Amino acid sequence: MSYLNLGIVAHVDAGKTSLTERLLHHSGVIDRPGSVDRGDTTTDSLALERERGITIRASVASFPAGDVTVNVLDTPGHPDFIAEVDRSLAVLDGAVLVLSAVEGVQAQTLVLMRALQRLRLPVIVFVNKIDRRGARPDAVADAVARRLSPDVLPVQRVLGAGTPGARAEPLPDDGLRAWLADESRRGTAHPVLFGSAATGVGVPEMVAALGTYLPVVADGGGATALTNEGAYDAHAADAAESCSDAASSVDAAGAPSAVGPGADAPSGVVFAIDREDGRKRAFVRMRSGVLRVRDRVDLRHGKSERITALRVANRGTLEPRSTAEAGQIAVVQGLATARVGDVVGPERPGDERGSQFPPPSYETVVDAAPGERGRLYAALSELAEQDPLIRVRRRDEEITVSLYGEVQREVLAAILQREYRVDARFGTVRTARTERLVGAGHAVEIKKQDGNEFHATIGLRVEPVAPGSGVTFELECERGSMPPAFFDATEDTVRRELARGPLHWPVPDARIVMTHSGYSPRQSHMHQKFNKAMSSTGADFRGLAPRVLAAAIRRAGTVLCEPVHRFVIELPEDTVGPVASLVGRLGGVPFESRAGSGGIVVMRGEMPAAAVAALQRDLPGLTHGEGMCRTEHDRFEPVREAARA
Repeated sequence: MSYLNLGIVAHVDAGKTSLTERLLHHSGVIDRPGSVDRGDTTTDSLALERERGITIRASVASFPAGDVTVNVLDTPGHPDFIAEVDRSLAVLDGAVLVLSAVEGVQAQTLVLMRALQRLRLPVIVFVNKIDRRGARPDAVADAVARRLSPDVLPVQRVLGAGTPGARAEPLPDDGLRAWLADESRRGTAHPVLFGSAATGVGVPEMVAALGTYLPVVADGGGATALTNEGAYDAHAADAAESCSDAASSVDAAGAPSAVGPGADAPSGVVFAIDREDGRKRAFVRMRSGVLRVRDRVDLRHGKSERITALRVANRGTLEPRSTAEAGQIAVVQGLATARVGDVVGPERPGDERGSQFPPPSYETVVDAAPGERGRLYAALSELAEQDPLIRVRRRDEEITVSLYGEVQREVLAAILQREYRVDARFGTVRTARTERLVGAGHAVEIKKQDGNEFHATIGLRVEPVAPGSGVTFELECERGSMPPAFFDATEDTVRRELARGPLHWPVPDARIVMTHSGYSPRQSHMHQKFNKAMSSTGADFRGLAPRVLAAAIRRAGTVLCEPVHRFVIELPEDTVGPVASLVGRLGGVPFESRAGSGGIVVMRGEMPAAAVAALQRDLPGLTHGEGMCRTEHDRFEPVREAARA
């Protein structure tokens, strides 16, 4: 069996979920294609998704295409849920980028294509909705070549565009088709296909194109496997061959038997986590070997876990299995400590992969009734485990969560109410700021001296580091000078306390050095039991560390920083002046403006994230509705004051 792990990505409302339904229907997996409007789609399983008509969480379905099993990941289109897309990209063999023949290239289309290109993933472009009034398939194909990639080639033409009878027919093979297939599998060129997910026109041709233009992972010997870097990977090919040997060791009843010594160890990547009936499930893309129920596997952060149950995506469902092999998507139970991004089994070069999208630039305070605050924090922590880009901070009674936007806030509130029975109150979404150390600072408190009521001595020096370096904790005092538990208590407390600096914002980057340490050994009065009042406990270090850290940071000083976004605006030539003035009023700086084709000018620059909403709000009015803007987080910089109307 051969496998293709396929992502379907698009700007919201381009029709990617409808296309997924058509693919499942065409292959015979479902009796009729579901409808987003009816709320009966296969991949939108959350009640909230069905009600809102949008995809919130990436979901997996599977269908056969000839002798290839296609595992399709339907991903969210709304930019507030870009983290779901990011996790899916890590495990794909190829992608279908869906555009509307009416709206054409949109802001999120550009963001997605750039991410796919950075990974050198093979991509098929599918221009949907050719039967809709106002469809412009030829113009959209031109825009794809002009704005997404010059290395695209339509392989069809559309007849009757904009009418219910619209259809696509293949263009004559002028000798480029074989070249395109080869280049597409390498991720260096992209075929453009047309169709309508609503009527099914063009869907059979799309299914045939998957095996022609995208790479597959075979479990037989001699198969060529392509990695996300788009180049031949001997390790992946060897893994595919060994998987065949390992699969043969499973008997007809499906029970695992011993794997020969030459077989690769099972290896996969956790790309999603959720819960079903309260039990944690890890979605794993298998890359090599065979994973079996009852196997004990190592995770990246050093934990060893035992597999208790497996399910594998097959023909639209998740089927219970005793094994999962290379190329398959497995849903694994038993990995209690698994986190998104973990490697199951031995790591390989390239396993360390950064996010393809920026972190959230916004945050909000979340509260609940006093008796529900503990449950609220536990629920948010569980949701953050599923989505690592949702950062949850707790300081005293205040809980803060990072977000991409208002829609995500509304969805999060609904999930908390429906799935966790917590009525959460969300504050206004605000720009997420940070504090950056200005210099170095040092503070020391000696146990039982100068007002220090704790049985603990702590000295801390804080030093600035390069933005993005994170927090490091080091020792200048000897580790053997006191029990390790007291050092651990100090470090854990310091890291937690950095969630709020003197200006009440996180300090994400710092070098913390513990310079002094001391404790009182276990003591008691004669012939009495252990006396806490005379001896150090972890509570002494947890109580003193915040005070010493705060004093060191005050002496170092901090500066308030805000996220800065880079922007790219495409606008008519005659509107450059008003748009440049708007950018300036909002505190932005245009870097360049260069002429594009068709009287369009491309303006690039940067501005504070707090001003992005105003830019997106006012741009259509200044550009006759023709302006398009995309922004992405670039860095944090000291706050600049500007008029932000």
